[in-house]
Amino acid sequence: MTETSPRRLLAAFIRAHRESLPPPAQAVGRRRTPGLRREELAAAAAVSVTWITWLEQGREVAASAAALARLAEALRLAPAGRASLFDLAGKRDPAGSEPPPDLLPGLLNLPSLFRGPAYLLDRTWTARAWNADAANLFTGWLDEGAQERNLLQFVFLCPDAKRLIADWPERARRLVAEFRADYSRRPQDAAMQALVDGLLANSPLFAQHWRGQAVLNREGG
Repeated sequence: MTETSPRRLLAAFIRAHRESLPPPAQAVGRRRTPGLRREELAAAAAVSVTWITWLEQGREVAASAAALARLAEALRLAPAGRASLFDLAGKRDPAGSEPPPDLLPGLLNLPSLFRGPAYLLDRTWTARAWNADAANLFTGWLDEGAQERNLLQFVFLCPDAKRLIADWPERARRLVAEFRADYSRRPQDAAMQALVDGLLANSPLFAQHWRGQAVLNREGG
């Protein structure tokens, strides 16, 4: 099972992104760890080293929106990553937008109104509705004979996905980063956690990308 505590998830998120940053240009000497050191990140974010250390240890830490904003800038987070930082910290980003609403039953007929392939996903990225064009295009996922309706399970566990999806390795990487943005909004959602645990156990590639902590806003679909 993966760690579901928001504090632990936030700790892993900050540490992974700190370690992914290049050392400062003025850094000299041998460095035992990749990326920025905690004191370098603390200086860039105008916070104490103790505060950064406690955050990365998953301890109970008071984090204001202003401090989180400076931390997001110091970590050079893209908008999706910044949103996940605030989501995991349980704070509202003053520069952010309203979170998207949950799937409403009245939307289930939406794909039928589109010309061309269209489908509707729920919070766990399981297809809830789709039109005939989508069923004809996404064979193995949305056609009548398909056994798996979850998009992530199809992409990472079904061999048909590699033949169907153009540039499958890159698209698979993006899907994990896009899903993490949704996951960060509900880090203790049991259904989402069960999905992640199953994929971690059965797809080494998913596990590799998930450990990378990349976050992207949804593109297309």
